[in-house]
Amino acid sequence: MAQSAQFYLLHDMASPNGLSAQEQLACNLAAAAWRLGKRVLISCETQEQALLLDEALWQRDPDEFVPHNLFGEITTYVTPIEISWSSKRNAQRRDLLINLQQVLPEFFGTFNQIIDFVPAEEQAKKLARERYKFLRTQGWQLSTENAA
Repeated sequence: MAQSAQFYLLHDMASPNGLSAQEQLACNLAAAAWRLGKRVLISCETQEQALLLDEALWQRDPDEFVPHNLFGEITTYVTPIEISWSSKRNAQRRDLLINLQQVLPEFFGTFNQIIDFVPAEEQAKKLARERYKFLRTQGWQLSTENAA
């Protein structure tokens, strides 16, 4: 299976729940991927960001519940969505990496699919272009889409 990366072009939008547009979209895409049977790792820039996403996923309506855990939490069963802020990751096999970091985590190659974001802010956009170019040189199939 070919490795593919989807980049979402973001516009300056904030969510009503205090998340950035990027963070809100990451939560929604993780939930959608889980509903399709995929196992997801959301790779955050900081522990604070990971805690914010964790709380946002818990605050969803009961019919929108998304089973997830934070990196390092001891759970009885493996959850389909893990939120991490570490450059390390546990050994659980995941299908999809949702990258919220400024650089790709070193383990990105263990995934078949990556979702990444191109923010409107110029410096963040430049870093996203560098990630895009790097993945292209690694032979990944790349696509872009406007975030609604």
